[in-house]
Amino acid sequence: MNIKPALAVALFTVATSAWAFHCPADMKKIDEALSKNPQLTAEQMTQVKTWRAEGETLHKAGKHQESVDTLAKALKVLGM
Repeated sequence: MNIKPALAVALFTVATSAWAFHCPADMKKIDEALSKNPQLTAEQMTQVKTWRAEGETLHKAGKHQESVDTLAKALKVLGM
């Protein structure tokens, strides 16, 4: 019996789930940082809010890697 295909599917499922749960954690970090009125320029604040919204949209569309990458931009501007 060859279990490699089943193992590959299981690992893929776990990896996909891990990314799916990472997005909401990043969104929460951004929301918490924004609630503390960070010292950002108007342009930076607009970028952070735009990336936060785009990250959520990508997450809901199942594009978790793109969501994580987009949210990372916002986190970077926030110094996180």
